[in-house]
Amino acid sequence: MSETPPPHVAVNAATSSQPAGPAPTVLYSERQWVPVWWWLAALAVAGLLAAEVHMGAPGLRAWLPYVLLLPLPIWAMLWLGRHRVQVVYRGDDTYLEVGGASLPVSVISRVAAVPASAKSAALGRQLDPAAFLQHRVWIGPLVLVVLDDEDDPTPYWLVSSRRAEKLVEVLETARGPRV
Repeated sequence: MSETPPPHVAVNAATSSQPAGPAPTVLYSERQWVPVWWWLAALAVAGLLAAEVHMGAPGLRAWLPYVLLLPLPIWAMLWLGRHRVQVVYRGDDTYLEVGGASLPVSVISRVAAVPASAKSAALGRQLDPAAFLQHRVWIGPLVLVVLDDEDDPTPYWLVSSRRAEKLVEVLETARGPRV
């Protein structure tokens, strides 16, 4: 028996039931790229492996390891940095989009920035197993988004963000004044 997700959470953007209308307005966007030194380390490891194989094969075959091994870390770093955190206005509501998930800001109760110094506590014993987690190791701060939706068993979202304070500010502005 599988549970259906709450109506406001779109698991896949291609199959989401977002209304067709005016073009969405992006209020905040952040691509979560890996650090530059990860790229350098990955390319250095692939280069060393290719050089090891190069030493054992003479002629044209000696360059084959470089052709085969160097694209692998490039692909891996692009794959690790593929996620995007966005706040998008679509005419009827504003949505927080993280990876493939989408959350209308109308169901957000509170938003807070979690500094890098409190990250281990937020991801450790205090973490609720039912929480939605989009964590990137190379990004220090997190944003805590507490939900107020009785139809959703998810109590909150924890999302990595390099500019956590800016994301909190945009979400608070999009939520509007609460009574």
